[in-house]
Order: sequence, then C-alpha cells, then structure tokens
Amino acid sequence: MKIGIVGAGRVGCACALAAVVRGSARAIVIVDRTRARAKAVATDLRYGTPLCPKTTIVDGDYEELADAALVMITAGINEKTGGATDRSDPQGRLRLLEKNAEIYRDIVPRVVRAAPGAVILVVTDPPDPLADIARDSAGHDRVLSTGTFLDSLRFRVHLAEHFEVDANQVEAQVIGEHGVSEVFLWSSARIAGVPINKLIEQRGETLDKVREQIEKSVRYANITIIEGNDASQFGIGIVSARIAEMVLRDERAAIPIGSYHEKFGVTLSLPSVVGRDGVVRTFEPEMSPEEQQALERGAASLRKSESRT
Repeated sequence: MKIGIVGAGRVGCACALAAVVRGSARAIVIVDRTRARAKAVATDLRYGTPLCPKTTIVDGDYEELADAALVMITAGINEKTGGATDRSDPQGRLRLLEKNAEIYRDIVPRVVRAAPGAVILVVTDPPDPLADIARDSAGHDRVLSTGTFLDSLRFRVHLAEHFEVDANQVEAQVIGEHGVSEVFLWSSARIAGVPINKLIEQRGETLDKVREQIEKSVRYANITIIEGNDASQFGIGIVSARIAEMVLRDERAAIPIGSYHEKFGVTLSLPSVVGRDGVVRTFEPEMSPEEQQALERGAASLRKSESRT
C-alpha cells in the first residue's frame, strides 16, 4: 500500500521519517513545490531504509500519487512564520487559516485528480477548518484532520508524569478543536480504572490546581516546542504515520480525530473509529455540562473563522 506526503518542510519530513521507521506503508511518495527538496529528503531517508521495515520511498510530482490509499498534506505557512506563537492570542492557530486556505485550494484538486480514491489527511495548521476546505475542494468526505489525537497523547503524557505511571495506562482524551478552544475530558479521565479526581484527592491536591497546570502545558505545548526548536514536528509526524496505518490496514481503531460533523457544522475531533475509508463511526462521550458547553463554544468559534474564508 502507498501513501503520499505533500510538503517536504519540517513537518512533512517528520511524517516521512516516522512512516519509514514504523513501516507504515510499503511505498511513500514525497511531493513538494521544490522538486529538488523532495528528492533530497527521499534520498536521505532511502539510505536508512535497510535498517527499517521494507519501504520504498521516492520523490515525485502529483501524478506519482496515483493509487495512494492516503495522502497527507503538510504544506503551508507554519506557526512561527505565520505569527501564531502568542499564548495570549485567542485565535491561536486559526491566525494561519486565510493564507493556508489559499494553498489548500490549489493543492487538494491536484491530489484528487491523481488519487481520487485516497483518504486525505490534513496535517497543516489549523487542521480542522482546513479539512472543511479540503472537503469542499475534493468533493468527497474521505477527509480527516489530525485533530486532537496529538493533544490527547500530550494530555496522557502530562498526567502520567504527574502521577508517576506509564502513559499507556492513562485513559484521557481531548476533543473539539486542535487549538485554544480544545476540551479536556477530565470527567472521564482515569488511570487503571480509577477516576483522576479521586487520585488527586488521595494526594491531597485540588483538581483546579492540577487542571490549570496540565491544561496550560498541553494547550501551549506547540509554542513551548517552537520557542526551543523553531517547529513542532516530531510528535505530529508520529501521529500522522499512525493514522496512515489505521487507514491502510483498515484497523477500525478508536481515537480522537477530526472529521466533519453535521451536528456542529464543522470538522472537529470526537472519539472515532478509523478504517479504510477514513472515519467509519463516531462516538459522543459522556461529558459534564461544563465540557459540553465548551465543545459547543469551540464549534461556534470554528464556524465563525470558516465563514471568513
């Protein structure tokens, strides 16, 4: 099975590296507006493939995306270049929407002409409204946003560090927008079946204090990373490769991921079953009234942003 990656910037390279190391696909095609860059990245990675699961990685133009089961789009203006690194900015990543929408309206039709049956995975920020633009441009619903999958992993990692356990033993999700309005589902977060609020109480801590600390770390993790390394790339690269595997292998794995929801009128993340055609089924988890209201506010914010493009 083959995947395509459009965009050979830092995030695109991280996606390609993760896919090669994990053996996510038997064939990977890298497309970039600068063909020399795509060729250099593919060549560099190819020299390491003998140490990885069997993978063929090449550069190409859009035509080489033919028969791809999934195409990741990572092209666009990133957070640092687009000025989306101010923690006090209520727009957050949405500040990048206007410029990246133009780029997507050019790229997506080319992808669809070359690979009409492919699932499109939107990786570029802000991924949720860009997924809606991709849906319109593609003329089909096989469009995913990486959504809050990475945010949920960050949430689990910070909870694991706080309680000194393995992150794989933490059950916790972030839903809604991949951005400042994302919703942390504290009401259903658990470790080994024990609700987080009970564990906090046992430690003599308060939920409000722990919540403030962890939500701040997760919500602005991208900015913290960018301040030290110019780009947030490796986590999203691994996440994107994992999503590709779910699609190519028709895994029916359940993760928080972005897809279009008629109820909200936009793409946002809810726990969803992912298979060969993208999102197969969506679950709406139990939420506290506060969490439900936050999800609805986030959806309204996304609708407002999209109406301007």
